[in-house]
Amino acid sequence: MNRVLVIDQNRATREQLGLQCLGHDVGVALAENVCEGVRVLLSLPVSLIVVEAAALRLSTREHAVLFERVAPGVPVMVTVAADAPLETRVAFELAGFRVVTRPVSVEELLDKVETGPSALPRSTF
Repeated sequence: MNRVLVIDQNRATREQLGLQCLGHDVGVALAENVCEGVRVLLSLPVSLIVVEAAALRLSTREHAVLFERVAPGVPVMVTVAADAPLETRVAFELAGFRVVTRPVSVEELLDKVETGPSALPRSTF
């Protein structure tokens, strides 16, 4: 894995995950919101996108289309709170996103990516 894009509205969470990535020799790009994240994706290649569910303002379908057009084939992991409703998790999974519960560790990200980004291909609309 070359570089991870972390999109999270919480600065401390963003930086903590970024430092963990660097500690595992994984490059990192940080963004506070999806708009900044898209700008990063247009300028840097990434191997994985990690985005906080609260940062997603569009529908899951619209986000799936957006990420596929800006970063084709790059797996997207959505981080959700432990008390997130099952319906929310399922909606993200059906759109082709991987869902992980916060707080997220780099080991968990690497494990999820290695165990099958191809297992859940992102839908194309």
